[in-house]
Amino acid sequence: MALHETFGLGVDPELGLQAEVAALNSQFEEATAQEILMAAIRHQFAGGIAMVSSFGADSAVLLHMVAQIDPSTPVVFVDTVKLFPATLLYRDELIEKLGLTDVRTFKPSNEDLGAQDPAGMLWMSDTDACCHIRKVVPLARALTGFEAWISGRKRFQSSTRSNLDVFEIDEGRVKVNPLADWTAAEILDYAKTHDLPPHPLVAQGYPSIGCMPCTSKVAPGEDPRAGRWRGQDKTECGIHWPIHGKELDGSGI
Repeated sequence: MALHETFGLGVDPELGLQAEVAALNSQFEEATAQEILMAAIRHQFAGGIAMVSSFGADSAVLLHMVAQIDPSTPVVFVDTVKLFPATLLYRDELIEKLGLTDVRTFKPSNEDLGAQDPAGMLWMSDTDACCHIRKVVPLARALTGFEAWISGRKRFQSSTRSNLDVFEIDEGRVKVNPLADWTAAEILDYAKTHDLPPHPLVAQGYPSIGCMPCTSKVAPGEDPRAGRWRGQDKTECGIHWPIHGKELDGSGI
């Protein structure tokens, strides 16, 4: 089916969310990232979709695509209050360069921090709990009222993402992964073609960037995510753990 024919197709709500997602994956199997985004933002989930971005190492590509379609698309940014200052500056730089008009910053609540991390050192003893109150809970609050959200995960990033669908179900919402089949080279080529500024920490040896206490430089030849929670049996923050903290594929917003 041609892409333009799907715009007005709609999906019978009685089929349920699982059937809806299966239908969307079938409809957009051969679509480009831009076509997927256009359909999701302008048609399928118009007025009910947000993009979630970490403003990390390769976030500029997806942010640029969204801005080209509608710069007023809500963009959710979770500020854990433990981020690198460079990430906050990069966020502001991209907002201005791309003309984004609705970037919403969410932080952990003072109540949660006071009850569970009053000294701000929880990351030293329980990184999962720290990620939960500083990332997962604020994101859940930020997505209230949205029926779908856009993620930047890609199949090449890890073995657990090798079969990543473009449309998924996540906590009763549809999650859209328009860059699912993109390669690292395509990300770099797109950024270069559109003159998108890189995150300043990438050149300093940080190919994957999270919170400052739990992100270290990566040596040549190491896995790009080796610097995240180094020395721990942990590879993801929990944002994409759909079932009670059980990791199914990991982060990458």
